[in-house]
Amino acid sequence: MRKLLLFLIAGVGLGLVWLVAFRAGPPPAIAIEPGAKAIGRKTPITVRVAEPQRGLASIKVELVQGNLVQTIAEARHTPAPSWAIWRTGTASDEVRLEVGKDSVQALAPGTAIVRVTAGRAGAALRSPDPVTAQIELPVRLIPPSVDVLSRFNYVSQGGSEAVVYRVGDSAIRDGVRAGAYFFPGYPLSGGAPGERFALFAVPYDMDDASSVRLVVVDAAGNEAQVGFIDRFFRKPLRRDTIRLNDGFMQKVTSEIMSRTPELVDKGSLLENYLQINRDLRKKNEAFLKQLAARSATAFLWREPFLPMVNTAIKSAFADRRSYVYAGNTVDEQDHLGLDMASVRADKIPASNDGVVVFAGYLGIYGNCVVIDHGYGVQTLYGHLSSIDVKEGDKVSRGQAIGGTGATGLAGGDHLHFATMLHGLPVSPIEWFDRKWIHDRLKLKLGDALPFAK
Repeated sequence: MRKLLLFLIAGVGLGLVWLVAFRAGPPPAIAIEPGAKAIGRKTPITVRVAEPQRGLASIKVELVQGNLVQTIAEARHTPAPSWAIWRTGTASDEVRLEVGKDSVQALAPGTAIVRVTAGRAGAALRSPDPVTAQIELPVRLIPPSVDVLSRFNYVSQGGSEAVVYRVGDSAIRDGVRAGAYFFPGYPLSGGAPGERFALFAVPYDMDDASSVRLVVVDAAGNEAQVGFIDRFFRKPLRRDTIRLNDGFMQKVTSEIMSRTPELVDKGSLLENYLQINRDLRKKNEAFLKQLAARSATAFLWREPFLPMVNTAIKSAFADRRSYVYAGNTVDEQDHLGLDMASVRADKIPASNDGVVVFAGYLGIYGNCVVIDHGYGVQTLYGHLSSIDVKEGDKVSRGQAIGGTGATGLAGGDHLHFATMLHGLPVSPIEWFDRKWIHDRLKLKLGDALPFAK
C-alpha cells in the first residue's frame, strides 16, 4: 500500500513537471476579414484570433508590400500558466483597424499582404512557433471619376432637387451627402453608360449648403466628392408656441400609451407626454427611414402631387415649436408637414399614384398611412379617424385612403400631411407645383421621368 502511494505521488509529480516544462497551448485560429475587396486610403480590416484552452499570448498585424513591412496593430495577453489545467486566459480577441495610404504613407498601387502572427502559450522548456495567416489584396489609391452633367442646380433649405452625373467604371456607390443624410444615386434610364441621377434635399435645419456634396466611392473605399449646387435659398425655421394643458395631455397620452406597449408609465402626466413628444417621436422617425429603404426603384407617378382641397392650413412645414406648460417651456420640437383642417372625418385623397407601404397605428401620428411613389419619395397621412387601404395596395392619385381625425398627438380633427425623401421630411409645396417639377426634375431627367406636362 505504501509503495502504491509513493508510486502515485511520483506519477503526479512527474505529471506536474511535464506540465510546467512542456505543456504549450494549441495553435490559435486566425480569421482576417477585409471590409472591402481592395486596399485604399483607409480600408477597414477585422482580425479575430481564438485559443480557448490556455488563452492568447500575442497578436501582431503587419502590412507587407515588397520590402515594406510595417506593424499596424499589436495586442498582448497573459495565457494561463502551463500547470493550471483548470484555468483559461483570454480565449479570443478581435482587432478592428483601418489599413491604407492614410496610415502607411509608403503604400503604392499594386498588391499588398495583410499578415497576422499569433503567439502560442509556451512552457518552461518549450517555446512553440507562432501561427501566421495572411491575405493578399489589390491596392487601389485613385478614386473613381465623377462629372456633373446637369445645370441650374437650384435648391432651397428644406427643398428637393435632382442632379444628373457620370461616374467612372470603378464606382460601386454614389449619391448626394447632405449633413447626416445620404441620397443614393440610380442609373439614368435611357442614359449613356455611367450616367446616374439622384433625388436629394437640403435638410430643413441646414442653412448652409456648402457641405452638400456629390459622392462616389469604389470597392477600396476611395472617395471622390464634388460640390454642384449653383444657387441656394435660405428659409429659416419659423417659430410657433404650443400651450399644453392637462386635458389635452391626458387625452393624447392615454390613447398613445394604450396603443404603444413599449412606453413606460413615468408616474407623471407631463413626463408621459414628454416621453411621447421626444422619445417616441425619434422612434417614429427611425421607422420612417426604414420604410424609405423599401422604396421602389421606379417612378410610380406621372402628375403633380395633389394637396387635400378645401382645407385651411393650420400649421406649415418646418415650424420650430416651443411647448409651454404652466408658464414654462418644457420642450422644443420641429413640425415637419402641413396640418390641413376641413370638416370632421373628411375623405383624404392619395397625393399621387403609388403603393401603400404602411397602414396602421404609428405613435405620434396615430392612425397613419404611408405611400411610396418610387426613388425614395413617400407621402405620410397622419391622425386619421379611419383607414381605407392596407399595406401592399396600389393606389391612384385622388383615391380616398381614409378620413381626417384626431388620433395620435392631435388636438383636433385634421390631416397631418408630410412629403419625405429617403426618410427626410421636405417641403410638400414644391411637389404640388407642376412648373417646379418640370423645371427642377423633368428638364434634367428627360424621358427617365414619365411626367405629363
